[in-house]
Amino acid sequence: MDIKTLARTAANGRLLALEAVHTAASGHPGGSLSAMDILTVLYFNTMKVDPANPKDPDRDRFVLSKGHCTPALYSVLALKGFFPVEDIKLFRSIHAHYSGHPDMNNVPGVDMSTGSLGQGVSAAVGMALAGKLDKKDYRVYTDLGDGEIEEGQTWEAVMAAAKYHLDNLCAIVDVNGLQIDGNTSDVMPSEPLDAKYEAFGWNVIHVDGHDYAALIAAFEQAAACKGKPTMLLARTVKGKGISYMENNAGWHGKAPSDEQYEQGKKELEAVLAGLEVE
Repeated sequence: MDIKTLARTAANGRLLALEAVHTAASGHPGGSLSAMDILTVLYFNTMKVDPANPKDPDRDRFVLSKGHCTPALYSVLALKGFFPVEDIKLFRSIHAHYSGHPDMNNVPGVDMSTGSLGQGVSAAVGMALAGKLDKKDYRVYTDLGDGEIEEGQTWEAVMAAAKYHLDNLCAIVDVNGLQIDGNTSDVMPSEPLDAKYEAFGWNVIHVDGHDYAALIAAFEQAAACKGKPTMLLARTVKGKGISYMENNAGWHGKAPSDEQYEQGKKELEAVLAGLEVE
């Protein structure tokens, strides 16, 4: 998929995510919008997945470790064809299984049920280790929040991945600098992240999390690295694409009003219109 098509897909994903949270009157838009470009590149350029065969044993795997950001994951899965786009309206509805956290038992395309922060990356390490033991060629990807890595379990997983030389594992930290209580630098400072992950034995790549070409190149570099897992430190903007949400921790976990929904929708539709003109 070319860069322009990736940009259109991500913009449509943001529209669906906004609609999902607004319709449900709850959800986590900020971190979902910051991760949208990353997930779009993964599912539409990098990963080997087949919506017609979501349980293919040789498929690449993705674990949304920051499990509250299902508005991004469900939107990308719907656009990829794992389930009807119209189902987004059933987000957090009692009439469907599109819950606020990923459900691997009932939602096609979801590889791991997550939600308790810190645990998803551990599952991804287990998947990658299983792939090595089974001599499979699939790769495993996992997306963490920079607030989530305050959980100690994430560092235990990082140690295990390095010990077992899991070069089939690529983790991404969505470094948007914000979490539910404010700036990550104030709540629990974690920088320098690159020095930390390098000290834990990982290959570290810095990337702009909203630059499609840079993301494609970074995932290619990760696949080419042998003998150690790769960590992408993706600099992003929380609430990316909607002006009043950008860099605003208050939009970590709340739904827009009708007026705010219409404003966000117009902004995203303007982005799509601009891409069409180009």
